[in-house]
Amino acid sequence: MERATRQRAAIRTAVDAAARPLLAHEVLLLAQQQVPGLGLATVYRNLKSLVESAELQVVQLPGENPRYERAGRHHHHHFQCRSCQRVFDVHACPGNLARMAPEGFSVEDHELTLYGRCADCRPTAA
Repeated sequence: MERATRQRAAIRTAVDAAARPLLAHEVLLLAQQQVPGLGLATVYRNLKSLVESAELQVVQLPGENPRYERAGRHHHHHFQCRSCQRVFDVHACPGNLARMAPEGFSVEDHELTLYGRCADCRPTAA
């Protein structure tokens, strides 16, 4: 049981330290810094359990593998870099989008993803 506790703690720490949604493989690479023998199947098993216990939530972008971030955070959106494919939090929201819905429709939720180049990948001006 102790091994699972160390593994789960390493996974939680990896997600928290990244401060951005992570792919399972990214979680693995970060968590292996604390638990070198950690395997991808164990990461997936623990991610599933952490989502089921509402500690983590899934960030699903169209056509992408799921990413994971800490649950219970304030409403936010995401930015995906088209170069490195990393996803970052956007701490702004356009607000109530009900005015964009067709007449008679009721908006219950929304998701917004921005795409472009992150600061690391954006070409620098000459």
